[in-house]
This record gives sequence, C-alpha cells and structure tokens, in this order.
Amino acid sequence: MAKKETKSSGESKLVPLHDRVVLKRDEAEGKTAGGIVLPDTAKDKPQKGTVISVGEGVITRDGKRHALTLKPGDRVIFSSYAGDEINVGDEKYLLLRESDVLATF
Repeated sequence: MAKKETKSSGESKLVPLHDRVVLKRDEAEGKTAGGIVLPDTAKDKPQKGTVISVGEGVITRDGKRHALTLKPGDRVIFSSYAGDEINVGDEKYLLLRESDVLATF
C-alpha cells in the first residue's frame, strides 16, 4: 500500500503512522449569526476539518493490516479535545487517531 503524505512549505513532509490521520482544521467563524464580529480570543476552534493524509492502518494481533476507512479529502467532525496540533512551516495541522473522528459529511 502506498503511503499518503502531505507536503507544505517547501520540503516538509508529514506522514501519519498506523491509525493516525492528519487534518486541516476549518477556520473559526469571525461573525455570529446576528452579525457581531468576534475577536480572536472569543472564537471557538471548529470541530470540523478536511483529511489531508492517513496512515497505513492498524496491525492486529494476527499480523494482518486493516486499512483506515478515511481517505484524503474527506470532510470530518471530530471530538473537541482530540489530537495534537502540529506546525509544519507556517501551516497548522491536527494529528489524531481515526477513532477520534465522529462522522464524515
């Protein structure tokens, strides 16, 4: 199975391992539904994003590899405290396990 990777800012690569997924988090809303402009400190981090790359899957006790169900380009919803933020160059990504993803849309 070929590795799926992301390239950003020149030569940097971010390749997730096993059941990990790399996401690009959606931008936070700058206005409320009523039109009030929010300062950066009041913005909530969105729990939605786009899958950038995925690992090769989980190896079970019997030695078989089970591929992940997510694929690059999928739009997902994930739990609010899931994963770790990673900076690659001037880009921010979220690295989390596939099990932290709640749904696709």
